[in-house]
Amino acid sequence: MANLTLIDKFYKKFCENPGKMLIHTGVIGWIMSSAAQIFAIAINDKIPKEQKMFMVPQEFADACVNILSFYAVTRTFTSFADKMVKCGKLIQKPTKKWLIKNGYENLLGKTKFDISKIKLPAAQRRSHELFKDGVDLTAATVGGIISCNIITPVIRNLYASKRQKQGIAYLNKKYPKKSQISDKQYHNVSMADFQTRAYSLSSGLKI
Repeated sequence: MANLTLIDKFYKKFCENPGKMLIHTGVIGWIMSSAAQIFAIAINDKIPKEQKMFMVPQEFADACVNILSFYAVTRTFTSFADKMVKCGKLIQKPTKKWLIKNGYENLLGKTKFDISKIKLPAAQRRSHELFKDGVDLTAATVGGIISCNIITPVIRNLYASKRQKQGIAYLNKKYPKKSQISDKQYHNVSMADFQTRAYSLSSGLKI
């Protein structure tokens, strides 16, 4: 019974809201990808320890920027879409006709109006729920694509560039006897590189 309760809770939280599930699986994908990248740097014997001291924290900070940006953008898209469906600005024609016929015409599209609180007929309610899930999933997909391919790469590269210069200056100051470290030794992620990573994630997210 405990297992059934746990499954029921999981279904209620994610399976009834595919957009939310897509966001969370996306975040999990970012976390796993970033953890693998940090681990690869940490165990790479070809990278000097003094460089690892800079690269590992930078990769961790970059991961935080990537994850927060992805979550914020996709969550904003899904929240906006959810509000549009709730108040009736995005609605199916049969549901709209039923609401107008039953005296809700003046409330449709108003911010405080919530269709989910109306006692719709079973068929209408099921149709509205499926429509809501479809809009939510579409919003999460569009938000994820825009985040991974446009917004997140720009923010990430601006932040990484600043961190890189600070880190190189620190390493050159702390280890003056070693060969000077140039920013060419570090590879800034280009749009193409980021799209490749985004595509590898999206293949699992079906974006």
